[in-house]
Amino acid sequence: LTAGRIPGVSDVGPDGFRVYTRPSGKSGGHGVGWSEIPQYSFKIPDGWEETPVSIADLGGTEIDVRFANRAEGQLVVVVAPVLRFADVGFNADVRIEDLGSPEKIIAGFAPEVLGRPVEDDDVVASSTSTVAGPEGSLTFYNWEVRPHNLITATAYKNRVFIMALGASGLQWRKAQGKLRDMATSFAIVG
Repeated sequence: LTAGRIPGVSDVGPDGFRVYTRPSGKSGGHGVGWSEIPQYSFKIPDGWEETPVSIADLGGTEIDVRFANRAEGQLVVVVAPVLRFADVGFNADVRIEDLGSPEKIIAGFAPEVLGRPVEDDDVVASSTSTVAGPEGSLTFYNWEVRPHNLITATAYKNRVFIMALGASGLQWRKAQGKLRDMATSFAIVG
């Protein structure tokens, strides 16, 4: 495994986005003892930069990658063991619906990705979607949380994958469409 930041971003496409694909063999901040993490990908607008991840971050060692743009917002991907939600054994193959309802998942991860618990009235919208995965389709839980956060989560093999996007009021007004495109582009690819 390779620690630290490794380039995983494509060239800019005609839509003004790059595609980040988690490099194979990257350990991130996860350290020794983690099994190989399946690859995921998402679109990232040109001008967004990968920023260092630290174990002192709110999400601790479960933060896999972080991107930011001062004018548009920030993104974090958390990769957590499914054992936080279920006693499934080593190298289990679990899907998010096996771990619980959207309410259970957001309640379990909101303090890490938002810095606070989520109250019912904080959730502006909640939905599920189905996205093609490496071995069939995967269910994704999607939330819009006050004030300006988009969160999407899925589970594959023995990991829970969560992408959280956040923006200030000004950033949201400027980049809401881009942030929504980023959230809906999140996929498990390998």
